[in-house]
Amino acid sequence: MPNPPEPVGIDRTDAEGAIAAAAKRCSNWGRWGADDVLGTLNFLDDAKRREGAGLVRRGTSFSLAQSFDANGPQKGWRRRTNPVHTMLDTGLDAERGTQGFPHGIGGADDVVFMPLQASTQWDGLGHIFDHGLAYNGRRAGDVVTSEGDRVTGIETAAAPIAGRGVLLDVGRAVGTDGELPDGFAITAEHLEATIAAQGPSARVGRGDLVLVRTGRLARARREGWGDYAGGPAPGLSFTTADWLHRSEIAGIATDTWGFEVRPNEFDDAFQPLHQVAIPHIGLFIGEMWDLDALAADCATDGVYEFLLVAAPLPVTGAVGAPVNPIALK
Repeated sequence: MPNPPEPVGIDRTDAEGAIAAAAKRCSNWGRWGADDVLGTLNFLDDAKRREGAGLVRRGTSFSLAQSFDANGPQKGWRRRTNPVHTMLDTGLDAERGTQGFPHGIGGADDVVFMPLQASTQWDGLGHIFDHGLAYNGRRAGDVVTSEGDRVTGIETAAAPIAGRGVLLDVGRAVGTDGELPDGFAITAEHLEATIAAQGPSARVGRGDLVLVRTGRLARARREGWGDYAGGPAPGLSFTTADWLHRSEIAGIATDTWGFEVRPNEFDDAFQPLHQVAIPHIGLFIGEMWDLDALAADCATDGVYEFLLVAAPLPVTGAVGAPVNPIALK
């Protein structure tokens, strides 16, 4: 499938100007007060959680997490490695009675070393800055120090992320054999076309948690990890910044490493949509989510909405954290 025409409004030579203009148009700074730390999660209120809970009809659950193990996608970029799992106590220790416990009781214990964004995860609001400024106009150095994110640490999002989830299976609606090619820039028009194709249950509105499936993870499973982590991939176009802001969604996640299209759409840019979405919109972004089983079920029953419970591990001061998202239909 050929890549679509370059999105309207993209001047490949002017990343700086485009980012500045989008940041101004899409800013949520001060919207919820100078002390706000939740950004777009403010849209996800109790009523939206009740709405999400009401979508559980069959009781079927789907884990949307990739495996957290040494066979993951990471290749060492910016010192990101795959998780390393080591046993501290084993069944062999218990059999030999070397654990020092009374009356025959034994146990196993283990430890994991991993970057917090090694697999399925949320980006926190302290993850990306724009010209030295973090979400809500704070100085980046006042937010994230050697002690971690002291203001918008991921622990602030530990409770709110549960509500109505919506799957937009762009890979099936727009792609070939359920997948989009690397470098495919998903525009707002593609998102709206997918919503129209999927029907009323795919409507997107205020407070929703949107999942965008490209099919990139399915290809990695079939062909091997290759450049899944950091290489070319389909993803959201920079031009979707206004859609993301206007729709007032609470969060968005994809099945790709970088959320936005790679290579990026400017001659000289690195993750320009991140540069607008996180520090200016205050949008929570999820990456490397496994949406394939859920997508197959949605394609079968025609229902693309569900309860999504996706609390990040509340690591104090972290700028991102692992998550095992659960979709219930």
